[in-house]
Amino acid sequence: MSNLSQTRSRRKLHPGATPYVFAFYMSSIMALLMCFVITAANGGINPEYLGKVLKAYQLAMPVAFVCVLMVRPVVVRLVAITVHSK
Repeated sequence: MSNLSQTRSRRKLHPGATPYVFAFYMSSIMALLMCFVITAANGGINPEYLGKVLKAYQLAMPVAFVCVLMVRPVVVRLVAITVHSK
């Protein structure tokens, strides 16, 4: 194994962290997108728009992270009920 691939594998998290990493990325992206949309819908796009989005994101991201962690098992179960297994 080369030094580069050894360095990359050392920086990766243990597979047991997968649900938390998934929740972090999903909540980060979805909360930001929703903050953009809801802020524009409520106040329009003006010079203060980006500041308002970032202020909303400060609250939305941690809430979304906790929500994704709580809802993920339910969603996994619903998908299992809805989709044929191989």
